[in-house]
Amino acid sequence: ARAPGEPAACARTHAREPPSRVTSFRGRRGERRAGRQACRAPLLSSTLAEGGGGWWRARTHRRTMLRFVLLVNKQGQTRLAQYYDDLPAAERRILESEIVRRCLARADSKCAFVEHRSYKVVYRRYASLFFLVGIDGDENELAVLEFIHCLVEALDKYFGNVCELDIMFNLDKAHMILDEMVMGGSLVETNKLAVLEAVRKLDTVPPPKE
Repeated sequence: ARAPGEPAACARTHAREPPSRVTSFRGRRGERRAGRQACRAPLLSSTLAEGGGGWWRARTHRRTMLRFVLLVNKQGQTRLAQYYDDLPAAERRILESEIVRRCLARADSKCAFVEHRSYKVVYRRYASLFFLVGIDGDENELAVLEFIHCLVEALDKYFGNVCELDIMFNLDKAHMILDEMVMGGSLVETNKLAVLEAVRKLDTVPPPKE
């Protein structure tokens, strides 16, 4: 209550102000992640098509480093393997078998991130193929999921309703599309039109004469 003769402005300072809503950094991050996953499919198509490589650099403030990219079918057979670390062939086979068994055994209800050795593996399933990408522990997992979807869209646009057989019988073309997007483990291009334009130009080159 206001004392006799006290100005109204001073009286308002005695009123109890409602507590301000405080949200932790982890809570805000969880809300953004939940909202992104809820509308992931339409968001990926529009964002990647409009933003391209500049959008990726603006989001991460640095180029994301990939350690390996694997395409594996449901039986655990590797259809495409690209490594950006200097690993011996024997070590690669052991690493692939460990990661593939672990990822394929996970239920669909679990998250798409797995920590294995010094890597964090981000994977996503499309029909009969699993796309597995190895990154460092401090990289952005959601950005890697968007990269996987962009790669699948580029493959689908090039082959037309891409399937496992297209990858098996056109492995060189699949590697060319991946190499246009990733160079030395660093993501350099996410614009599907630019990627496919470069690959189709190579298709027009006549074969060497015998």
